[in-house]
Order: sequence, then C-alpha cells, then structure tokens
Amino acid sequence: MGPYLLRRLLQAIPLLAIIAVLVFFLIQASGDPLAEEAANPRFTQADIALMRARLGLNEPLFPHRFITWLIGDDWRLRDYTGDGVLDGYGSQRGILRGDFGESYRFKQPVGDLVALRLPNTILLGSSAYIVTIVFSLIVGIYASLRPYTLADNALTGFSFFTFSMPIFLIALLLVQIFAVGLGWLPVQGMCPARGECTTVERARHMILPIMSLSLISIASYSRYIRTAMLETINSDYVRTARAKGLGERRVVSLHALKNASLPLVTLIGLDVPLILSGAVVTETIFGWNGMGKLFIDSLTFNDSPVIVFFVLLVATAVVVFQLITDIIYGWLDPRVRIQ
Repeated sequence: MGPYLLRRLLQAIPLLAIIAVLVFFLIQASGDPLAEEAANPRFTQADIALMRARLGLNEPLFPHRFITWLIGDDWRLRDYTGDGVLDGYGSQRGILRGDFGESYRFKQPVGDLVALRLPNTILLGSSAYIVTIVFSLIVGIYASLRPYTLADNALTGFSFFTFSMPIFLIALLLVQIFAVGLGWLPVQGMCPARGECTTVERARHMILPIMSLSLISIASYSRYIRTAMLETINSDYVRTARAKGLGERRVVSLHALKNASLPLVTLIGLDVPLILSGAVVTETIFGWNGMGKLFIDSLTFNDSPVIVFFVLLVATAVVVFQLITDIIYGWLDPRVRIQ
C-alpha cells in the first residue's frame, strides 16, 4: 500500500505542474484584467499605467511575470511607479511558497478570499451530497426490490425527467414554486437582509440550493444503484445467503448492497472534488457566497490569480479523491488488489 500511494502522489506532481503552467499562460493571454478600469473615464492613462506597474502587468509575460508567479519577486528590485526607476524589492513569494498573489478584482490576497468562500461551499456541497446519497440509496434499493412495478416505473420516469432538465431550470422552477408561489422559502443570500443570521435562518436559505443540487444527482445515482442491485440480488452468493435462512434485510444490507455500491463509489470519487469548486450555476442563482460564485466573478474580470488557484484546487482534489476511491475499492471488493 505504501509504495502504491507514494507512486501515485509522485505521478500527480508533474500533472499538477503542467495544469498550473497551462492555465497561467492561457489566462494571461485571454485578455486584460484592467480592461474595465481602462474603459472607465474616471481613470486617466497615468492611473492605468500606475496600476499596471503595481500589479507587474507592465513586465513581459515570460520570463518576468511567470517567474514572479512561480517563485515570487521578493528577491529582486521592482519598478512600482512605471517611471523606469527601481523602487524596492517585491512582496510576492510565489506559488511554490504558498503565495498565489493578490486578486485583481477584490484587491485581497487569494488565500484570504478562498478562506472566506470555501467553508460556505463545503457547507452547501457536503449537505447536498449527504441528501443525494441518502435518497439515492432509498430510491435505488426500493426500486430494485420491486422491479417493473408501478412504483418502479413511476420512479424511473421521474428520474429520467429530472435528469434531462438543466440545473438552472430546476432552480428557477423551485424558486417559482416554493419562494414566489407559496412564499415558504427565501431565494437570495445566505442570511436575511435584515435581522439576525441564526442557524435556523441559515438552514432555510440552504433548502432551495440543496434541492437544486440534489435532484439531478439523485436521479442519476438511484439508477446506478437500482441496476447494480438487480444484478447483485440475482447472484449465486445472495441466493446462498437466503438459503441459509438469513433475513431479507440482512441479505440486502450486508451482502447485496456492499457489492452493488462499487459503481456508486466511482461516481462519488469523481463528483466529490467538484464540491470544492462550488456549484457555479446554483451559487450564482441563489446568491450563495461560495467558490462557484467567486469563480464566475473572477472569470468575468479575468482575475488570473484566483482562476489559477481555483483550477489547481479542483485538480488536486480530483487526484486525492481518485486515490481514496482506489483504496475504498480494495476494501469493498477483495478481488481488487492494489499493487
């Protein structure tokens, strides 16, 4: 196990490095992060030139800005006023020392922005995932134990209907029904605009985003569970367990579900890293102050320090959770051996 984990981690390092470098150059070449300020008549050309000098945008992309992004500029003199005179040493330490720079849009260190938004995304995403897994197991197991009945056909039809709808349409329908029509739930933000932000109010603001995120996933996951359970229930070892006199609940939970959960583990291993990236559409619609909304705001203004950090965060999470998925596979299915 130890050599396998070490080998996988060593393989991930060059992959993450290539991703980071590609994203850096693509974002830098995609546009001017100060385009909005340049179009604003309140800023003069001198103001724009000063901003570029302070952000280091007046330097060549390669090697100056790339090296600054990589290892920092606290070891070399910089021109902060754009007058051609070196004013002092820089303050950036580079991503190799954990400094992802300062956001062009929010004028804050990227680490501070992420520390503020990431907990909100984890709260929303993990809650939605718990709801998804619980209801997917309930629906999938129930449908597999009563195949081709009226209830199974109804659940299948509802699953296909839900899965075929885009998430923004589901979110808007939920808003129309539960917020506009019935007036039961709030729509925007994480807390009331007025009054105290209690745990109950925070939970009420989470209901609609969680429902929007969960419905499509429940429709997908439950179909995988149903199919895998139907194959497992008809296998020889399940018949043997029943022949030994084991109760139906124990047969389903102990023998059938454990082996049928392998496809679910794969799906979860692929989808859980996306929790860190945030639900871009859902967070934007419901005004949830998370990573997804931060990504959209940064993409709109070509905020390259935030975008690069965002992509690296998701890529790292994908590598880590794929490794965890392989380990869980070996535990669930003894036939799978990690070499």
